[in-house]
Amino acid sequence: MVQPTRAAVCAALALVVACLFALSSSAAASAPATPAATRPRLQPTKGERALHRRVAKPRPARQRPTLGTRAVRIASHLTGTPYSWGGESPASGFDCSGLVRYVYGRLGIDLPHHAASQWSLGRPVPRGRLRAGDLVFFSGLGHVGIYAGHGKFIHAPRSGESVRWQSLSSRMGGFDGARRVVGA
Repeated sequence: MVQPTRAAVCAALALVVACLFALSSSAAASAPATPAATRPRLQPTKGERALHRRVAKPRPARQRPTLGTRAVRIASHLTGTPYSWGGESPASGFDCSGLVRYVYGRLGIDLPHHAASQWSLGRPVPRGRLRAGDLVFFSGLGHVGIYAGHGKFIHAPRSGESVRWQSLSSRMGGFDGARRVVGA
């Protein structure tokens, strides 16, 4: 008996593999479409979608509050501090311009202790464009407060009262205008 050579065996094997590949390709092309129940799952599951959202869409970084918003927060913490003519600290009390001076001093902005002098700083702001932190002036520039947003402001009203929130509309009769001393 004659032994086949290694080359002959490899050639025969290659011919068999080629025939099988050709048969499987033609069978797949002529086979009917598989029903939906037996198709492989291509859609991600609910849990996979949630994981993708967490990974693919990171939360936006927290933005630092504006100086105006920070001024309102500081002033809000001072509500209840008694009015004191000429006062400009929580220990001694506040008058209106002393409150504004103290709040903005905490933010590194030096303002004078006189409402009319504060009026000369910054730029004018129309009533419809007020933002948190804008200075609002009343009574012929004799009174000042810090606009807090949503139609309210914080101020030290008068002797016998304390620092408080008040509606801007309740003082509109004596409203002189507003100034923006920071990029609120």
